[in-house]
Amino acid sequence: MAWTFPEVGYSFYERRLQRNLAPERIPHHIGVMVDGNRRWAKLAGAPTSHGHQAGADKIHEFLGWCEELGVQVVTLYMLSTDNMGRPQEEIDQLLDIIANTLDRLGESNRVRVQPVGALDLLPEDLSAKLVSLAGSTARIDGLHVNVAVGYGGRREIVDAVKELMRDAASRGTSLETLAEQLTDQHISSFLYTRGQQDPDLVIRTSGEQRLSGFLMWQSAYSEFYFCEALWPDFRRVDFLRALRDFGRRQRRFGA
Repeated sequence: MAWTFPEVGYSFYERRLQRNLAPERIPHHIGVMVDGNRRWAKLAGAPTSHGHQAGADKIHEFLGWCEELGVQVVTLYMLSTDNMGRPQEEIDQLLDIIANTLDRLGESNRVRVQPVGALDLLPEDLSAKLVSLAGSTARIDGLHVNVAVGYGGRREIVDAVKELMRDAASRGTSLETLAEQLTDQHISSFLYTRGQQDPDLVIRTSGEQRLSGFLMWQSAYSEFYFCEALWPDFRRVDFLRALRDFGRRQRRFGA
């Protein structure tokens, strides 16, 4: 099939962008808010489930880009606790698509999957699938993928504090002593992403410019990149632009 001028132009532009990316400036950990699936379906005149499926397909493509460019950790915001209040038919379809996405990730034998969210809010079969996938991929030396399903930033912090308090109680530490000794590092050690480096870059598609509770604690010093493209339309060139923008920033970490 013959190439069109726009395709040739974008291919050349992508190669130029990638050549100009300094390897030492590639983010170690990227958080992605995969936003815009429903709007994409509406604009296409298609059922909402088609938008969610297109978004799921884009996830696999995106993870391939990350592997190619040397990103080590990706956190995907796939289903928030707020989203779970949508009409049951849509939620059931979305959960089926998420389950299928998890199966594809496991079959790839290339990524290490970790559930990030309140598993008790999910259907038992999906929760079990996430736990099983985390176990079966734990030894894979590849891209680490945090799957944020049933995730809420406030819920994560509350869960961390609860677990911290239970841990203190199990060791016989009083609340007064805990309050005196408590630091931000104590709370970090009980988050869903415990032991991981905080995200260097958070990308949100669809033109919305808010966190919506995503990694509220971990993103305190992250860089943010907002892209107008709806998630199913997010292109490799859009990703490279985000990385170029990140590479140009001077990170201050609150200084």
